[in-house]
Amino acid sequence: MNDFVDLDDQDEEAAAIAVEKTGFLPIHTNGFDRGFIAVVCLIAIHLFWMRFVESYLSIYVATAISVVLGYFIIRKG
Repeated sequence: MNDFVDLDDQDEEAAAIAVEKTGFLPIHTNGFDRGFIAVVCLIAIHLFWMRFVESYLSIYVATAISVVLGYFIIRKG
């Protein structure tokens, strides 16, 4: 009675079936990673904006840019 299962064969089959999502980010990411990167970009944009641009344009413009960039990172990253 030979009831052994070859797990190496199953791993190779699963790897062949799995489709890797490729995006523009140079690292392998999941949804949480892309969300975290989007939040870090939001903070960086706002800090830059408050230091250099706020006297010319409202901070709401930076928020709009950050939301669009964050959406793009999360969806396409």
